[in-house]
Amino acid sequence: MIRLKLPFWLSGPQLSKLRRACQHFWEQVETWLYWPVRQLDPLTCTPGALDLLAWQRGVQRFDGESMGLYRLRVRYAFVNARDAGSVAGLKRIFERLLIGYVEIEERLPERDWDVIKLHLSDRQMADNPELLQIILRKYGRICRRYEFEVLTPLPIQLRSAHCGHDNGFLSASL
Repeated sequence: MIRLKLPFWLSGPQLSKLRRACQHFWEQVETWLYWPVRQLDPLTCTPGALDLLAWQRGVQRFDGESMGLYRLRVRYAFVNARDAGSVAGLKRIFERLLIGYVEIEERLPERDWDVIKLHLSDRQMADNPELLQIILRKYGRICRRYEFEVLTPLPIQLRSAHCGHDNGFLSASL
């Protein structure tokens, strides 16, 4: 917003009050004028406008979905649709929706050609069970079967130490 300035010969306490009042009024008018523009951003718009944007982009809110995740899904709907169908694109979709890193294996040996295996942590599976199904249904490859493999990291400590042991070989003959 442009700061209103009065000429130096019009300075005084009464005119300063008038300048502050006009400044406040025009800042308020500016917020009224920019309100429709702010409704086009899914991260900051009102829930009603967000539902309209979601309908326009083909996103439906599932039961129990947080508002933050819903806003992210609406925001990245076009980009996710463009990335759909490839391994690198599916990995980017998982990153954008804050699920995290995923490993994807295709064309597994001694398995049917249409099986795709997703390696996820148990935390990712527990936090996002319905979201994972929606992502694969909407952005996964058609005519493919998806399997989840849960990876559970285990912290292991291994200490190495030198132990002075002796080794010998004896042979006897008759």
